[in-house]
Amino acid sequence: MRCTVDQLITALGAQAIVAPAASDALIEGVSWDSRTLPAHTAYLALKGERTDGHHFVADVLDAGCPCAVVTDEPDLASIEAARRAGAALVRVDDAQRALWSLAAWWRDRIGATVVAITGSVGKTSTKELVSAVLSAGGRVCATPGNRNNELGVPATLLSVQPEDRFAVVEMGMRGLGQIADLCAFVRPDWGVVTKVGDSHIELLGSREAIAQAKAELFGALDPARGRAFLNMADDSAPVLDRFGGLSARAVPVVRFDGSAEAAERRRAWLADQGAAAAQLPYVWAEDIVLDPDGRARFTVRAAGFAGPSAASCTLSVGGLHSVSNAVSAAAVGLAAGIGLEACVAALAGVRPQRGRQMSLRAPGGALVVDDAYNAGPDSMASSLRWFASLAVPGRRIAVLGDMGELGPFAPEAHERVGGLAAASSLDLLVCVGPLSRRIAVGARAAGMPDEAVVCASAWDDALAALPVPLGPDDAVLVKASRFMGLERIVEGLVG
Repeated sequence: MRCTVDQLITALGAQAIVAPAASDALIEGVSWDSRTLPAHTAYLALKGERTDGHHFVADVLDAGCPCAVVTDEPDLASIEAARRAGAALVRVDDAQRALWSLAAWWRDRIGATVVAITGSVGKTSTKELVSAVLSAGGRVCATPGNRNNELGVPATLLSVQPEDRFAVVEMGMRGLGQIADLCAFVRPDWGVVTKVGDSHIELLGSREAIAQAKAELFGALDPARGRAFLNMADDSAPVLDRFGGLSARAVPVVRFDGSAEAAERRRAWLADQGAAAAQLPYVWAEDIVLDPDGRARFTVRAAGFAGPSAASCTLSVGGLHSVSNAVSAAAVGLAAGIGLEACVAALAGVRPQRGRQMSLRAPGGALVVDDAYNAGPDSMASSLRWFASLAVPGRRIAVLGDMGELGPFAPEAHERVGGLAAASSLDLLVCVGPLSRRIAVGARAAGMPDEAVVCASAWDDALAALPVPLGPDDAVLVKASRFMGLERIVEGLVG
């Protein structure tokens, strides 16, 4: 964002309690972190659970901040600091809504194609792959990390510069209407839904309700310029189409499929749709194989685009789910006019991230899969299926922890994971946390021997339960929701 203090005040729909000495002073961003406030950045005083940003207003103004935005009546120290510095002190009724208004104002002033990404799983990984592919076609601004909430989304939009050709915005949600609220100011040109799963089922009650919430992204697309990227391997695709109004509003759809059944599914779809559908945009994977560390090699095939229709792709990121993420990114790149060869070259260059099915090696050579960043029933199932597909000459061990945000569905969901674990050729299953005791119940009920199932209360007990030393041919999968802190088990294993 680049504007003057006066433009900022107008965009916020506010009045200055203390007017700036220079109304044309430059503003290049907004932040609510008083500790790391860059030059030319406005300060937004937010009230958090642990601290109140209003306590630091005088300090940031004395340090040279050109504008502070508050919701409370400012104290005398803040007013005097603003006057001393010649800075603006602005009051708004609602800090979050003011941030959204500012993001909407800036959205009118950027020319980038805005690509929004949501889904129950794979949002952040897909965002990284999409950003890499689009970088082959011009400057890209993307959500940093996984800052996909009501504050992170507008902050991402405000970081887009006029020189950027693409903006990739990750969107999370916890209930109906939240993605629609974000889309009201993001106004995405293109929308990608990775997959609908059981995340947030505690609040929404059913997978169909989750799909309805995710479909709000598709519903926000303008049929005249929008594009919806629809995962044909997701059994919720028809629900997304219906709730997103894709067919009803004639929104252009780019279909993608990164599953092992992609070619067969496309043939069935063509048989149902008729010969003319063969010219519609569709990107899919074929001939998927995994290397010993679980990284995929496959052929990307494309229809409905100019240029080559097939290219070989090798990923550095692990997991079968990465194929779907990569194929969706290739679909976005092709829609942007980037050639298929350039797309797969960009995908090959994306490095794995800690905590997201990253393959590491213990000092003795054992494979340690760090998938401890987050977990839900769908991602647990995906990781276990992938882990079972790896060629592991030694012991195959899974350390699985609690999954959050499942509410009354939690016991059943954890037991289902236990059943999958029992079918995953494991030599040892370590269940960490109170909810994960139901993983142990499910595993034993599915036939896993009692001696092969261990329950631990926390990460340190789980680490102590692992066989030491691990052999060079052993493999360990570590996965749980982030609040469990199982990344410390990974650190304990790999050093």
